[in-house]
Amino acid sequence: MEDTFSKLKVEDITTANQAMARCLRLAGMAAKSDVQVLLLGETGTGKTLMARAIHNSSSRAAAPFISFNASAMSDSLLESQLFGHERGAFTGAQQMVKGKFELADGGTLFLDEVADMSPLAQVKILRVLEYGEFERLGSERMSKCDVRVISAANCSLQSRIRQGKFREDLYHRLAGLSLLIPPLRERREELPVLIAGELKAQARVFGKNIMAIHPESMDKLLTHQWRGNLRELSHVVRTMALFCEGNVILPDHVIFPEDLSSDLNESPAVSAPRPAESPPPAEGDLTLSAAALRHIRFVHQQAQGNQRRTAKLLGISRATLARHLKNGHGGK
Repeated sequence: MEDTFSKLKVEDITTANQAMARCLRLAGMAAKSDVQVLLLGETGTGKTLMARAIHNSSSRAAAPFISFNASAMSDSLLESQLFGHERGAFTGAQQMVKGKFELADGGTLFLDEVADMSPLAQVKILRVLEYGEFERLGSERMSKCDVRVISAANCSLQSRIRQGKFREDLYHRLAGLSLLIPPLRERREELPVLIAGELKAQARVFGKNIMAIHPESMDKLLTHQWRGNLRELSHVVRTMALFCEGNVILPDHVIFPEDLSSDLNESPAVSAPRPAESPPPAEGDLTLSAAALRHIRFVHQQAQGNQRRTAKLLGISRATLARHLKNGHGGK
């Protein structure tokens, strides 16, 4: 999967959605130049995937693609990560280390979640974008770099500017071209193809021969809101593939994150068991289905045979649990 994504180009991405098609057209045009691109969209819409595709379709494709999450990091650590440091620059700096800008020289640096960067980090990055130079921590000389920056945010940078939390001059440097990736709930015509592709990949991972999706299962998938977008879709389909024992995805195999949350909210006293012993070691059958059954039996035992509590701890329906226990002769 990761190897496939690492080679993905803009022209490899297809869509039946008009807004997404426009986004891809602009991404293809951006790939032919060195314009800085700002990718906007909700969490999980595929901004990292789009950034990599733009890089792979550009003249910089043979050079490095370096990804960096710019949020939730102290100024000193962020500066060291982005620009590197010299040996002895701070306690524990045993050797010279290159930063992300230097590692991406000649290629593309993807800065994710730029809306949450600190004011100092914004100043430092603006300088690199304006002058193409930076200074390693502990160094007294400037270093040059040739880097194309693609950035991403899951909120409006314009609103952050109005709040005084983001520099307007940096925004104009980053947003040579802004691309808005629509959320999955606005691209429902794409769902059957996306689900089928992800299911095929996950079935291959788990070594299963899944041939079809039950109509009721597909109906649940198509009417879901997908607040987590592609990231949530990947998680849900992976779970479907894991719990599918035959070659058809049944309704009980379709489990959304909120299904487990609602179950737990109904019984706040339910908590994970504190086992007195570890799960039984794997012996004999080492297949994934056998390992899953061993885990289910273990949790069932720790829940003292209570199927309702066992199902909640595992995050599956009681019907799914009962089927696993029956097929594996796991008890009542």
